[in-house]
Amino acid sequence: MNHDPLVQEGWERKFIACEPRLSEAAALYREIGFEVRLEPLPPKSECSPCAGAKEGPSGECRVCFEGVEDQYRIIYIRPGKEKKLREGDFGR
Repeated sequence: MNHDPLVQEGWERKFIACEPRLSEAAALYREIGFEVRLEPLPPKSECSPCAGAKEGPSGECRVCFEGVEDQYRIIYIRPGKEKKLREGDFGR
């Protein structure tokens, strides 16, 4: 059972990114009809550097983000309320 409240609300966690890829990915997801939510990284937890011995509460190592956590966001998506028409659909 997933205890992430966003997942329980229908959001799907995709990946962690920083600029410029963060804006590019968010724009692409929106363009193809998804709602996008960008969340900051959760508070730091203890972790052994890439050893996998201790992982944070989300099951991920955080060493790579040390000192720059504020530059990264977690990208969540879910289907948009209105599906956008793409070129060639013409409302069919």
